[in-house]
Amino acid sequence: REVKSVGDTIVGVPTQCLQSKNVLRPQSQTLTNICLKMNAKVGGINFVVHPQVRSGFFKEPVIVLGADVTHPGSLNVKSPSIAALVGSMDAHPSKYRAMVRVQAHRQEIIADMKEMVKDMLKAFYRTTQHKPRRILFYRDGVSEGMFQQCLSKELQAIRQACSSLEHGYEPGITFVIVQKRHHTRLFCAEQRDQVGRSGNIPPGTVVEEGITHPFEHDFFLCSHFGIQVRERERERERQKYRDTERRKLISSGSG
Repeated sequence: REVKSVGDTIVGVPTQCLQSKNVLRPQSQTLTNICLKMNAKVGGINFVVHPQVRSGFFKEPVIVLGADVTHPGSLNVKSPSIAALVGSMDAHPSKYRAMVRVQAHRQEIIADMKEMVKDMLKAFYRTTQHKPRRILFYRDGVSEGMFQQCLSKELQAIRQACSSLEHGYEPGITFVIVQKRHHTRLFCAEQRDQVGRSGNIPPGTVVEEGITHPFEHDFFLCSHFGIQVRERERERERQKYRDTERRKLISSGSG
């Protein structure tokens, strides 16, 4: 923790910490993951979506934003919560910039969303020389009871950030709420369809009927392999675009 603190806040140098067991008894998968992390931290590109399968959503300049709020432990009644926002800085999208803000204790709604998004849009323009025509916004960590409050306040803040940069600047906004903490588990009906040691459903599996909400735009998506345990399918989203294109977009951009 001290190494990270000094590297991030004092020296301004990316750091990578390793457990001694991974140095003394290295495994190829572990080393691969570490190299991917290090490459990303120094500005490298690990993966891009092939142009032939990339969603038509990216034919225009698009910025992908992701936000979450980390809260202190249940016994901590004083420490602030920390809001984080990451944003894509290229057309792939592969390179990302991050920023954090402290806010009131256990406050879930991001208080400084307008200024954070404004800074991200400025950085995107400096990097690409384009203003985003669309904003794809992923929001994690929101309970179902706060969906509407989060959508109304944070979506409004995003729109205000855009209009504050230029009069009449109104890019399209796709607002996606992602939930991983749920009790729904999906299983293959046929054993031949199972993948991995745990017998998971195949990555890319989408369930959009039968067990979804009767009138809200939600679906279950299994976006990647579950290596160690039965993975949790990501569930629920709210947005403004066509259902078919949305699912293709989120599936191709998840990992």
